Amino acid sequence: MKTSRLAKDTAKVAKNLSEADYVPRRQTRSFAASLQAFSANGITVREAAKTEVKEEDLSHDESSLSSLSSAPSLDIEDSVPTNLSRSRKRKHGLDTPTTTVASISATTSVRSTPRKPVANGKDGKIKKAKRQPAKQSINDAGEVEIHPPANWAEIYDSVKEMRKTAIAPVDTMGCETLAEEHLTARDKRFQTLIALMLSSQTKDTTNAIAMRKLQTELPHPGLTLENILAVDPVKLNELIYVVGFHNNKTRYIKATAPILRDQYGGDIPSTVEGLMSLPGVGPKMAYLCMSAAWGKTVGIGVDVHVHRITNLWAWHKTKAPEETRLMLEAWLPREKWHEINHLLVGFGQTICLPIGRKCGECQLSEKGLCPSAVVDRRKKMVKKIKKEIAEGDDGAVDEKTEETTIIKEENQTIGDEI
Repeated sequence: MKTSRLAKDTAKVAKNLSEADYVPRRQTRSFAASLQAFSANGITVREAAKTEVKEEDLSHDESSLSSLSSAPSLDIEDSVPTNLSRSRKRKHGLDTPTTTVASISATTSVRSTPRKPVANGKDGKIKKAKRQPAKQSINDAGEVEIHPPANWAEIYDSVKEMRKTAIAPVDTMGCETLAEEHLTARDKRFQTLIALMLSSQTKDTTNAIAMRKLQTELPHPGLTLENILAVDPVKLNELIYVVGFHNNKTRYIKATAPILRDQYGGDIPSTVEGLMSLPGVGPKMAYLCMSAAWGKTVGIGVDVHVHRITNLWAWHKTKAPEETRLMLEAWLPREKWHEINHLLVGFGQTICLPIGRKCGECQLSEKGLCPSAVVDRRKKMVKKIKKEIAEGDDGAVDEKTEETTIIKEENQTIGDEI
């Protein structure tokens, strides 16, 4: 079988491109757009491709440690196009062969339901979950009243029931459990504050490892305000190296220690405002610290789990955790303010995962209470057949067939199926 001239030319161009150590001058529109994005950040495509990104670097002097910051990293993985081939027009003459390319596509859909809940409607069909967010109205006195979601109590009780059998990392390694029991009340409060400062952007299991290293590798009696004041910043950074953004957290902890010594008598602040005035402490840490360290529940600690899950339930539509906190505090009974964080964090770690939610194991999906429940996963198989027909000068016809199969998975919610 003869090889078409087009195939030879294509192979030749591909070989030249693979051996070249430069970016082709001709640019597609998407490549030009990505190039402009890199130029705006002061990075060329060649530099981005050859630069090895390091996670974090720490100098061995305190002056350089104080200037550490978390610089945003630029992801170039999807910016540089992987397909650098370009179409070429050929002028056909009397002595050149004619080439005809025909494409035939066939699509097949395969349906699979590995996570199908129990049918709970009166007619045996899956019950559609309705969005029932909190609503506000104005009473006769002209005051704004917030009415809670209609089904919030049933959702809340179902989650509590599921959490009884689902042990989560937060149950054994949460920030409230990491302070050592044999220490004084003041030192236990300090350890709770440090655990919360380390917990940002860090898993509970990793945070527990860092806390244990501080408690055991610092001089006796371990993790105390006095030892944090005395420890070298480089040594402190080595001890908490496993947590996310450890450079910044080292700087925050070292800056917080003298504030506690000079302004709070060696203890931690006893108010939300005082806690939020400390470096690296935000609203979530402050409210959780008030509950765990001082036993005072004055607000809801809203982290990514609470923010994400309550929005999935359509209790509200918020864009930031602090906005979620204000919405929840407007109607949620005060006696539940302390437990809701622990409840939903564990639920988000075991069942309602950020990626790959286990809706088939969730009572909310079975009862038709979650409008975001995934009840079906479809596999879509696309088969593409490409035929290339080349006709040479001598009238001989060469035929080449290529077949590719692509499988895509698509999630479907209850609302989509009904």
